[in-house]
Amino acid sequence: MTGVVRWAFAGLLAVLAFGLASVVLQIPGTGSALRSQVMAQLPQSGVDHAVTAVLLNFRGYDTFLELVVLLLALFGAWGLSDSIDEAPLDTDIDVLTELVAFLVPVLIVVAAYLLWVGAYSPGGAFQGGAVLAGAGVLLSLCDPGWRSRRVERIGEVLLVPGVLVFLLVGLASMLLGGQFLEYPRDMAGSLILLVEGFAMLSIAVTLHTLFAGTPRFGGGA
Repeated sequence: MTGVVRWAFAGLLAVLAFGLASVVLQIPGTGSALRSQVMAQLPQSGVDHAVTAVLLNFRGYDTFLELVVLLLALFGAWGLSDSIDEAPLDTDIDVLTELVAFLVPVLIVVAAYLLWVGAYSPGGAFQGGAVLAGAGVLLSLCDPGWRSRRVERIGEVLLVPGVLVFLLVGLASMLLGGQFLEYPRDMAGSLILLVEGFAMLSIAVTLHTLFAGTPRFGGGA
């Protein structure tokens, strides 16, 4: 980028930051009122944790869009990957290999626990997905060739279900007479767990793919 373009881009970011700061400063202080509303509706949310209820039920549309943005970010990274030089990694380290062999199973269990515990304590799909992606990153650091063509195909398939299942559940809610992502009360807990489970897998694969780089579409093993 030329100096003029950089200064123009920096000026645009400064204006955007100033605008966002102005909006945030004008937000009325209604936090306590919102908290009481959330706690009043919590028994109908299907979960026992207020944050999970907001993210996956009361404001589920926002979380759905976050998954879409994460997927679009990956597509954008793929579009830039050809212009990025990959530095070789020194992975012939016995200590790293032994550590990864121990940590990866533990991280998988931790990710599953975070998904499950999110219904009544801090946790959920994003935390579990980040931990699961970390396990993939460790495997890539230890053995960059571990991603066979079959593993890559599975990863490509798992990129989409997080958004797709979220969308299908929302449409099913409308078919049942409610609004988009307005879960039936007797099924809310199960639907939230279903949505979070697929979201966690998609988040993990997306974050790991952002680290690992462009998949070898159409290539051999």
